[in-house]
Amino acid sequence: MKKSIINIFIISLSLTIIGFLMDSDPKEPSMLMRFVEFFGMIAMLSILISTIYFSTRFVYKKVR
Repeated sequence: MKKSIINIFIISLSLTIIGFLMDSDPKEPSMLMRFVEFFGMIAMLSILISTIYFSTRFVYKKVR
């Protein structure tokens, strides 16, 4: 369980970094706002990926 959560965090961190590097929007002048956006995106991706991963794993175990 701990390894899967760490893997989900690493995946969402890498997707967030790639997304911020590819983003062509003008940058916010406030550094605080950049950090809030960055960590907010990591949190949203982690929740989304973990929801998909753990629900499919649960259904797979119930069907099996």
